[in-house]
Amino acid sequence: MKNWIKVFPILLLVAGCTKPTVENEDYILHDEHFNMYWYDGLAEINTYQLQQARYGEFRKGTAVMIFVTEPFSTQNFTKADTESDKNTTVLKLNMTKNFITGVYPYSLMTSVFTPVDQPNQHAIKISNSTQEWCGQTYMEMIREGDFDISVQSYFEGESKEHHHEEIGHLEDDIWNQIRLQSEELPTGEFKMIPSFNYLRLHHKKLDAYACNGTKSEKNEVVHYELFYPDLNRKLKIVFEASFPHKIIEWTESIDANNNGNFDIESKATLMESIKLDYWNKKSVADTTYRDSLNL
Repeated sequence: MKNWIKVFPILLLVAGCTKPTVENEDYILHDEHFNMYWYDGLAEINTYQLQQARYGEFRKGTAVMIFVTEPFSTQNFTKADTESDKNTTVLKLNMTKNFITGVYPYSLMTSVFTPVDQPNQHAIKISNSTQEWCGQTYMEMIREGDFDISVQSYFEGESKEHHHEEIGHLEDDIWNQIRLQSEELPTGEFKMIPSFNYLRLHHKKLDAYACNGTKSEKNEVVHYELFYPDLNRKLKIVFEASFPHKIIEWTESIDANNNGNFDIESKATLMESIKLDYWNKKSVADTTYRDSLNL
C-alpha cells in the first residue's frame, strides 16, 4: 500500500479533459480500492435511456453522467493547470440531457465540483446551462466561505445575482455525495435548493425549499428519495449499495394537479458504463466508442 501511494500523484496527471501540469496531493486517503478506482487516470462514463416529461408529454432522449477526479483551483474556480496551494482535488460530474420537443431540441448540462476531502461540505462550484430554440440560460454557484449564485437568462425577470451566507443542502450535490460518501446523504426534514435544471425548466424561484429525505436498502441497491411538499415534486435515485455506488436509475415525478397523483414522470435508466480517457479519443476512428455507449 505504501509504495502504491507514492505514485498516486503521478496518476492524477492524466485525469481531466487535458493533461494537467500540476501534482496535487491535497486528497483524503480512502481505502486502496477507492484510490485505485478514482485515481486510475480514467473517467467513468455512464449513459442512460431518458424519458423526459415536457409540456405534458413524454420525450425520448439520452442522459450521460461523467465522473472524473481532477485538480481544481479554489482561487480561479477552474481546473488547475499550474501548481498552487490554492488547489484541491475534486470529483467532477458532467451531466447532460438531450431530447426533442416537437420540432426543436433541448440540450441541458450540469457540472458539479466536489472536494474529495470534504464531500459533505457542499460542492465548491456548480454550473448549469440549458439551450433550446427559444433561448438559453446559465446558472453558476461558487462557494468561497459564502455562496454566490448568478442567473443569466433569455427569459425576462430571471437574470439575478443571489448571495447566501448559509445554504442547507443543494440537490445537485447529491450525485457526487452518492459516489463519495453515500452514508452521509441527508434524511429527515431539511431545506434544499432543487436542481438547477428543475428551476430553469419550470421557471421556479431560486430558494431553499422544505424537503424530506428517505433512504432504504434492498437486494444490494439503495433507494434514496427527496420529496418537496411545496413543489409537489419527488426525486427517486437508485444506486448500488456497494462501492463504487454506480447510479442505476432515477425518476423525477410531479403532482401537477395537486391531487396526490405524481403522474408527470421523467425517468433515466442505465444503459452502459465504461472507464475511458475520453479526452484522448478525438479521431474519427474513436467514434466507435459511442456505439459501445449506445449513443
